[in-house]
Amino acid sequence: MASVLGTTLDLRLSLRRVVEKSYKLSMATSTILQPRFFHYSGPRSSVHSPLGTASTTSRKKTTLQTLMSLYKKKEPIAMLTAHDFPSAAVAEAAGMDIILVGDSLAMVALGMEDTSEVTLDEMIMHCRSVSRAAKSAFLVGDMSMGSYEISPEQAVSNAIRIMKEGRMNAVKLEGGGDMADHVARVTKAGIPVIGHVGLTPQRQHALGGFRVQGKDLQQTFKLLNDARAVQDAGASLLVLEAVPPEVAAYVTDKLRIPTIGIGAGNKCSGQVLVQVDMSGNYPTGRHIPKFVKKYGDVWAESFRAVQQYRKETKSREYPAAEHTYPMGKDALAELGQVIKIEQGRKENDVSTPAPKDTNKALNPHQSSPNDFAKPRAPASIGNPEGLPHIGLNNPEGRPLEYIPRWSESGHS
Repeated sequence: MASVLGTTLDLRLSLRRVVEKSYKLSMATSTILQPRFFHYSGPRSSVHSPLGTASTTSRKKTTLQTLMSLYKKKEPIAMLTAHDFPSAAVAEAAGMDIILVGDSLAMVALGMEDTSEVTLDEMIMHCRSVSRAAKSAFLVGDMSMGSYEISPEQAVSNAIRIMKEGRMNAVKLEGGGDMADHVARVTKAGIPVIGHVGLTPQRQHALGGFRVQGKDLQQTFKLLNDARAVQDAGASLLVLEAVPPEVAAYVTDKLRIPTIGIGAGNKCSGQVLVQVDMSGNYPTGRHIPKFVKKYGDVWAESFRAVQQYRKETKSREYPAAEHTYPMGKDALAELGQVIKIEQGRKENDVSTPAPKDTNKALNPHQSSPNDFAKPRAPASIGNPEGLPHIGLNNPEGRPLEYIPRWSESGHS
């Protein structure tokens, strides 16, 4: 009995070692063969597959601690806007530290006149789209005009929506000392806040348009006081927009949090641009701010591709054979026979005019002797005269001998 138990135990231990070795081998293989891009492998409901996103295995998630580490090392922080899945995927793959779902999408994505038109619900929808593509970058959602100014409580409530529904890591709101209480309440709720002073586009009408801020000493000190108020309220970073580089450098030096410049010189802790602007994805003639550098010409390439597609469609050059799906030889031969029969019938109809039916002319619903010369369908309550059926499978009401029967191919 003891020998039997010993043998059984040895077998169990051997089996366990085999399973462990197999598991380790499969894990090593999966790591080695892991693709650079994620691909959807679930059921397909269309001929298209979701756009793959860049793998995040070689890049850790960017956090506030990561950004503060860059700030302390004086390494500039790279920030770029994105407004949908493709633009976020590009920013993510390019290694952006921060991706901002900015309210500038009102103009560049939704065709609105300015940022004041976009709603909170629209911002949340774009935030969700961006969050699906960007898994490593630190994600910031802009709070739209009217979603936070009324009270600190309103700011907290809507910031929570952006975090929960939009899947963001922080929110951004415009304003200086007048928004300090709002920033404090949002951060107290555990939500990181990015401040925004200088040119605040949501308040362009109060500022007299898109004007440079901090151009004199009085404005410079006001800008500094606003920046300090937002910092002291708990903001994690601060955007400085459209201020002279000397002023931006001065304010940056006085703060203990990173500043992100846009039209504020290269002495800030980082930079941000609107992706549509810097990639050149706009038609000729569109006004672009002075601080924007055009790094590409996406519009020209897209226009060339679309124009070529139209040309090849008109000339029937597209789609070519490599863009089509083949048909089986037997099925193709059967289809050829059907087409041949149909063409013969059309030729006969043209060469032999149908006899005039005076009875039909008088009463189109009355049967005539010519009707009974045609093959007839089985009579039924809905078809007492057994006339050829007209339907999806027989739109022209052809005689039954030319109507494909589902039962012949195994369908009911």
